Amino acid sequence: MSRRATSSIRVDDSLVLRPATLDYSSKLLEAFEETWPEVSRAMPWVNPDISFSEQIASFLQETEKMGRSGLMHHWVMIRPWDNELLGLIGFDNVTRTTQAEWNLGYWVRSSAQRHGLAKKSINATLKWLGAIGEITIELKVDPLNLAGQKTVLQTVNNWNGERCVSGDSAVTVAGIRTLHHCHLIKTTPKSSKIK
Repeated sequence: MSRRATSSIRVDDSLVLRPATLDYSSKLLEAFEETWPEVSRAMPWVNPDISFSEQIASFLQETEKMGRSGLMHHWVMIRPWDNELLGLIGFDNVTRTTQAEWNLGYWVRSSAQRHGLAKKSINATLKWLGAIGEITIELKVDPLNLAGQKTVLQTVNNWNGERCVSGDSAVTVAGIRTLHHCHLIKTTPKSSKIK
C-alpha cells in the first residue's frame, strides 16, 4: 500500500480541509456539542461514561501521529475567512470487506449542514487519496439516516461505485443496533475528473 502524510486540501474559496490535530481540540469539542446526539451516530466509539474532552484530545493525538505516517487520514473542514470548524472527514483502515483498504467517514455540524460540504469534502479527499494509485474505499451508511443515505448514494453513483452486501455491519449507538449498508468506491489517479 502506498502511503502519504495527511496534507491540507483547498476545496474551493469557501472550504479548506486541514489535517486534524490537537490544535483543533476546543473547536471540535464545541462543534460536537452543538450537534449532539448526531455525533454519537457518526462516531460510535465515543463513550458517554468518559470525559468527552479527553476522548477528543486522545483521538486528535492519535490522528495527528498516524496522519504523519500515512496510516490514517483525518481532516477538519474549515471555512477559510473566519477559521470556523464545520465538520470532520477521514479515512481509517478498519474495514469489513477484503477488497477495501480504507473506510471513509464524515460528519458536518448542524449549523453547516445542507450546503454541500459533505459532498465537496468527500470528492476532494477521494481525489487526494486516489492520486497515489488505485485504491478501494468503503462507505457505510445507516439506511435510516436519509441525508447520509442520499450523500453516500450520490457519491457511489458519481464514482461508479457499487453496493457490497458482504460489508454490511451492525453498529451499536446509545444501546441501539442498526445495520449499516456498505458501498465500495475505487479511486485512481484519473479520478480527478469527478465533480
